[in-house]
Amino acid sequence: MTDAGRELIDTGIDPVEWALRIELACLFRINAHLGWEDSINTHSTVRVPGDDHHFLINPFGLRLGEVKASDLIKIDLDGNVIGTSKHPINRAGYVIHSAIHMQREDACCVIHTHTLPGMAVAAMADGLEEHNLFGLGFHGRVSYHEFEGASGDHNISERARLAESLGPSNKAMILRNHGLLTVGETVAEAFVWMYRLDRACRVQVMVQGAAGQFVTPSPQAAEFTVRGTQDFVDGFGAGGPGEFEFSAFTRLMNKIDPSFND
Repeated sequence: MTDAGRELIDTGIDPVEWALRIELACLFRINAHLGWEDSINTHSTVRVPGDDHHFLINPFGLRLGEVKASDLIKIDLDGNVIGTSKHPINRAGYVIHSAIHMQREDACCVIHTHTLPGMAVAAMADGLEEHNLFGLGFHGRVSYHEFEGASGDHNISERARLAESLGPSNKAMILRNHGLLTVGETVAEAFVWMYRLDRACRVQVMVQGAAGQFVTPSPQAAEFTVRGTQDFVDGFGAGGPGEFEFSAFTRLMNKIDPSFND
């Protein structure tokens, strides 16, 4: 039985891959619940363990809020579909996500969003500001990638530049004039970084909209906040990165509509 009390079925898919499918499908439901949908246009991926370097991506044509585990499409680093699917894949999503999966072994999950606050900050010359708790948590830990136009097969060489922009260790990147991207060793970790990054952008837009002066914390406070943020993300040593947050939202998604498990 699953957490939702639903009977397990024989899918013919490796159990490890099926578990990842459920996690990624749940992530899409969470994204929709939090208002992170952009019609059918955003995408997230998770790497399938093994030497083939395959990863799962959501089908183009479905809203995040209707994606099920069985809907996810497995593709390789060249964008070829492994198996069959009645839906195409978002080619921009393939370019962006394959770039990161190719270069970062620790980037098992890659999340990309087009939230309005995220896109607003992505269009700001100064990028993410460090005047609030969430923004300070990314002090020295957020990367930037310059806009080259809409991603796609027509600019496949952008993959190398995307990977270079993210760098070897940062878990968050702002795509200038475009949106947000986070990575993690698990779906849970990538999710919690996106949650905090989007939150930072929301606060920044609200502060700027107030048109008043804001307080800039000291460098020492910024460093302390980075360490404290990492402690929160890591569950204070009691769980893996983002596990508490992702588990809490998973329980909620199972309560609202557990069909993502199918």
